[in-house]
Amino acid sequence: MDGVSTQTTVDGVRAIELHYRVIREMATGQQAFFQSRAQLNTSGLGTLMPENFRQVAELSDQCKELFRLELIQAMEAHNKFLEREFQFGWMSVYMPLRFLMEYSADRTLLKYCEKYEVPVNRLCFAISDRILMKGNKTLSTAIQNLRNRGFHFMLTDFGGDGCPVMRLKDFPVDYVMLSPEAIHNMGRTERSDSAVRSLINFIGEMGATPIADGVQDIHQTEALFEFGCAYCAGKLAGKYMAERYVRKKSEN
Repeated sequence: MDGVSTQTTVDGVRAIELHYRVIREMATGQQAFFQSRAQLNTSGLGTLMPENFRQVAELSDQCKELFRLELIQAMEAHNKFLEREFQFGWMSVYMPLRFLMEYSADRTLLKYCEKYEVPVNRLCFAISDRILMKGNKTLSTAIQNLRNRGFHFMLTDFGGDGCPVMRLKDFPVDYVMLSPEAIHNMGRTERSDSAVRSLINFIGEMGATPIADGVQDIHQTEALFEFGCAYCAGKLAGKYMAERYVRKKSEN
């Protein structure tokens, strides 16, 4: 991956297609960031969502090639959104651990940023909560090295069933996205609300910014804001859509 290529198709078909959704600031309702999600187009199995291909792809170096394709598309979309006069802090791209562990990861990323004229602080790399199972100091060091370069990191699906919450202390990320499972339990009992509040407090104590995923209504937003969470994604904030459809309301 040291070279910078712009090839984004396989056998004439776009192998990866990114969709984007807004992460909103709760206090103002304004868009704060854009999060990307990949769909894998195959000749035999049709269109696959991340939950259907990520873990298999990460068993080999195939995941690094997919990452390259996603990174290119995200950078192109980043620049198109700026041309459309969207105001946002960063664009997220999923990063597989195999790429994170590459010795030349920082050099490769800087080459892409230079080619596509995207400042490093405009990229946020999303990493799966599966990293918490690793307990690998080398991974933590790799994250910090890229953060020192100016890139952001966001841990996703935090606080869901089976998530080893306490291991967050081992990974220096900038943002932590709460699992929709955690948000779904809000409002049921005082204990469930207390659990979500505790997760948000813990994220803040670890030096990261919490983002709530799966937010459905204004009541959840109000409660989350009271708990100390400033950002949300989900049905209330907006659905994923292809880049060509991401327009200001006046343009639709």
